[in-house]
Amino acid sequence: MALVFARPADLLGQEGTRLGPTGWLEIDQQRVDGFAEVTGDHQWIHVDVERAKAGPFGGTIAHGYLTMSLVNHLLPELIEVRGFAHAVNVGADRLRFLAPVKVGGRIRAVGEIITVEEIKGAIQSVVRVTIEIEAKDGQPADKPACVLDTISRYFPE
Repeated sequence: MALVFARPADLLGQEGTRLGPTGWLEIDQQRVDGFAEVTGDHQWIHVDVERAKAGPFGGTIAHGYLTMSLVNHLLPELIEVRGFAHAVNVGADRLRFLAPVKVGGRIRAVGEIITVEEIKGAIQSVVRVTIEIEAKDGQPADKPACVLDTISRYFPE
């Protein structure tokens, strides 16, 4: 369940606040193939199921950038900010891909509010999002799939 902030200013002073985890999300071949189609990245390790069986991971894996893009899907389960006129994604910092996500596996996100500051009439937050991979026992694996700092700017009403 997302941590809810009634207005952007309520984020001030929340550095260090832990967020999540989200629910688990299965990564299926259809999602991987769709990402390949949209981005033009048809590398066999992602889309050739038969060839990938003999590859280094024993099957197809999600694109790193697909995993990263799913932050947008998972972030609303971590944090919800209300009471703004509009908001923009400023970017992402410190992007790292640490472990592959096998097709058929599941991922989830956890987060931490890193910084919050007033910038140009807005409140800007940096949230470190870690994409965890489910281990066989239903717990997160030792290595996450992806870690990045997402930067959001909220313009109050």
